[in-house]
Order: sequence, then C-alpha cells, then structure tokens
Amino acid sequence: MKEKSRRQFIKSCFYAAISGLSPAFISLCAGCKKNEKSTSLPDIPGHENKEQPVVAGTAKNNPDFEPAYLKLHRSGELKKRGKELWDIMESCRLCPRECGASRLDGNEGFCHASSQLEISSYHPHHGEEKPLRGTGGSGTIFLTNCNLRCVFCINWEISQGGIGEPKSIEDMADMMLELQKTGCHNINFVTPTHYSPHIVLAVDIAAGKGLRIPIVYNTSGFERLEILKRLDGIVNIYLPDFKYFDGEMSAKYSSYAETYPEFAKAALLEMHRQVGVAKPADDGLMYKGLMIRHLVMPNRVSGTKNVIEWITENLPKETYFNIMSQYRPIYKAFDYPEIARRITRKEYNEALKWAKESGLTNLDIQGFPF
Repeated sequence: MKEKSRRQFIKSCFYAAISGLSPAFISLCAGCKKNEKSTSLPDIPGHENKEQPVVAGTAKNNPDFEPAYLKLHRSGELKKRGKELWDIMESCRLCPRECGASRLDGNEGFCHASSQLEISSYHPHHGEEKPLRGTGGSGTIFLTNCNLRCVFCINWEISQGGIGEPKSIEDMADMMLELQKTGCHNINFVTPTHYSPHIVLAVDIAAGKGLRIPIVYNTSGFERLEILKRLDGIVNIYLPDFKYFDGEMSAKYSSYAETYPEFAKAALLEMHRQVGVAKPADDGLMYKGLMIRHLVMPNRVSGTKNVIEWITENLPKETYFNIMSQYRPIYKAFDYPEIARRITRKEYNEALKWAKESGLTNLDIQGFPF
C-alpha cells in the first residue's frame, strides 16, 4: 500500500468519525483493523469500537437453507464457470467498459485491477439493510478498485485510491468461512464486478469446506448480461444500485459511463429473473431476492422520479426498493456545484411522495420498511 494513500485513508476515516458520516462508512472504518494476515493500520482517535461486538456463533440462520451454489459445487459447474470468467480477463470484457486489457498478463483494466486480487477489508457489517445485517451482521468483503469511478464515491480511497492488500483466492475463501463462523448471516461482496472470476472460484473452494450462507452481490448496477448469466445459481441476493436514469448524468459523474442506464436496466431485469422478489423469511433475514438501492441526489441529478416509474412499469410492485438519503459531497463532488451539498428534506420527501404514489409496496425508507 502506498504511504500517501494510507495517509489519505486515515485522514478520511478521522473526518468520518468526527463529522457523523453514515453508519455504513463508520463500519468500513472499523474494518481498518485487519487480522494477523494483513498489514495493520493504526487506530484512529474517535472511531474505535464503533461496531457492537459479535460473539462467535450467536447469530443463527435457518438450518434448512441450502444455497444453490452447493449443488453447482458438487457437480463441478461452479469451478467451470469460474474458469470461464477467468479466461475473459485475457482481453477483459467483464464489465460494460469492455476495455480489452490483458489482465492475465499483469496489465490493469479501466478499473485499475489486474488479475491479482486485492481486498481492502472484511468484517461483520452492521450498517446494511436490516434483513441483511440481522443480529450477526452482513459478512462484507470490500474489494479494491471499481469500474464506475464516481466523483462522489464515499469509499473512494478503496474504489479509486487503491487501498487494499494482494490476496489469493484461497485467502478469500478463508475469509468467507471466518465470517460465517463469526455469525454473519451472509457473504457480501462489495464492488465485485471486476473480480467476479475470483469470487466464483473462491466460493467453490469455500463451499467444499462448509460454506452455506447466502452470497450477496453488492454492485453499482453497471453489469454485462453475459457475466450475470454465469452467476445464475451462485448469487442468492443481488444488491444493485440504480444510480442514474439519464446517461448524460452518468457520463458526467461516473467517468463517461453514458451507457450506465441501459446496462443497469438490463441487469435489474436479469437479476430479477434469477432470484425474484426479495422478501425476509420468518426469522427476519433475507435469503434470496433482488434488493435495489437508489441514492437521492441534489437537484434531481439521479432522476429519482424516472427510476421509480421504470421500476413500477418493469418489475413487480413488491420489488424491494431502498430510497437512500445519505448523499454527502465527498471526494471530487465539490468540483460540481450542483452536487456540492447534501440533499434537503424537501428533496427526500419529494422522492418518498413519488414512490408512494407509484404503488410500490416494499419500500425501505431511511432504513425503515414502508
């Protein structure tokens, strides 16, 4: 890890702690403390012990739940798909950028990743949606680098600053098993797209060693159908963003990704086809389904009304839809006056009004189901 990036990351964690940033970001900061296999970062005054302690094994999942990836593991299909995805990195087409980088030769793609897996942190996360975090937390694995590279990314030190450590696929498999042992309810891959081959191969290894909790694919929504179809039966819960409805906005704020809306729409339809509507089980936990996130941004930049209308017209009314209010200008957002402020109460209430009038029945409003 570069010393300059390390200092920037520590500084951001400190400001997060004293400025009252979102629980999700504070939870990420708690992940600075790595286990004995990783390089430790120093404790930051003001944000030690932000997460509630979790006693190993206290969080229980439904013992009758068996993820579909176990069947794929037993048949050898899981490893086969992992190798197919791996070969795509020869001239990389894992994401809609299709940059063609020869990642297998050590070259970096648009996402700044080669074939070397890099992981920033892994830990129980208590800032995710309630059906994911339960009592034991969501077992998040934060992957370094990103294919979208938004100017307002709250995790920019990881997604664009390169914060992370080289890890093997076997290391990732061990992380999953450790998180399961700790009592996490699922394995939550954050920003997974550019490392989908590594994830599938690691799940195959972990499945052979006893992994049996749901896999969460926590993505920006900028996905290719060809890749998603290879994840069918592997991913239990899709957790995509639907960031923008207008390609001009995605091009401006997400590194010229003008095709984001069309790829996101196609991705959401495919995700729904695979896993269906997300509904918590009797124990309150989510085991399967599509959970869409949408971040309300200042000055209607994200096209919230159109996003809601599209979901209403193309997906079931009971589709899980999280209307997120935590936008804060960070990273390069101050270079764009129209997004250089937090959203107002009026802007968020406007989004709620549109959602309620649309007929959507499974709304997550600031963490509370509607």
